Amino acid sequence: MHEQQGASVRELMAENAALRRQLASLIDQAESNHAIMMRHQGFDLDIVGAGSFQELVATIFRQLPIVSSLDIVTLSLVDAGADIYTVMHKLDVDFEALPNLLFHEHAEELGFDLEPGRPPRPRLLPYHPLSHGMAFPHPPAGLASVALVPLIRNRRLIGSLNLGSRDPSRFTPLLGTDFVEHMGSIIAICLENVISNEMLKYIGLTDALTGVYNRRYMDRRLAEEIARARRQSYRIACMYIDVDHFKQVNDSHGHQAGDDVLREVAARIKAELRMSDALGRFGGEEFVVLLIDADLDSAGIVAQRIRASVADKPFLLPEGQGLSVTVSIGVAALNDFEREHAIEEVASALVAQADGALYQAKQQGRNRVVTG
Repeated sequence: MHEQQGASVRELMAENAALRRQLASLIDQAESNHAIMMRHQGFDLDIVGAGSFQELVATIFRQLPIVSSLDIVTLSLVDAGADIYTVMHKLDVDFEALPNLLFHEHAEELGFDLEPGRPPRPRLLPYHPLSHGMAFPHPPAGLASVALVPLIRNRRLIGSLNLGSRDPSRFTPLLGTDFVEHMGSIIAICLENVISNEMLKYIGLTDALTGVYNRRYMDRRLAEEIARARRQSYRIACMYIDVDHFKQVNDSHGHQAGDDVLREVAARIKAELRMSDALGRFGGEEFVVLLIDADLDSAGIVAQRIRASVADKPFLLPEGQGLSVTVSIGVAALNDFEREHAIEEVASALVAQADGALYQAKQQGRNRVVTG
């Protein structure tokens, strides 16, 4: 009798100990899940609060691998015609700091099942180098499983959030997709919002006719570059460009022809510049170029190339006739003495000096470059 009672007590104690272990495990799991949930809530708040495209994408790449214990995160965007890339580049997004940001011309390149009338679903599966090379062009060693999460806005696939892990069981076809779909929907909303805002910003900083920057942007950019030049000790040069006898183009051929000439002049100027340089229309037929890390001599060489590219090839008017167009260019460079003055004063003086050189070019007969 006592032996039976003793056995029952031992069984109860063993069962009680097992229950305590199970409870402790459940508590640990609950605490872990709570911590994960709190980290993701913080991540959501950070990306919702991102004020620019670069800030949003950088936050995703910096925080998501930590928050979700991932070995790699990449972001693919559908960018037909490279519109997003072009605008972000013009707004000074540093793409070299975002190596895992990928652009694709067509949505089909993202690897989803794009059946009409059915939104694409997340794909959780083992990693395969050939199948997933576009989503992970620089995969970490040992990458074993991946999740390709479609980013959808208004039933349109705008991109893909690509998650990778060295754990082969992390992403499998049998797992639920509710969590990654929720993450993808938040990121898609944030991306659409920030891209729309950046596009509006770009429109406010560009000239509607020629597509180059406007004076507002050039004034801001010049001040920024002067400040940076002071810190990094490089040279800045400025060109002031004017289309010769432009009023005669409008009077003889009409304003539509004049608009076509301005667009073509802007295109020919831009073709002679580097990606780091900036071109802006200051109004009418006047353009200003900011050359980064260029002294007066090298700026003069570029100016001569621009002058020749405009003068050497006639402009084709809508009627099919050719029109000879020339430009006069004044060039100035920032010198060491000017670096000691206020930035606004230096910027104004630099543009005024280039404008003065332009005046001399026009006085000397036009279709020429004068360095001041």
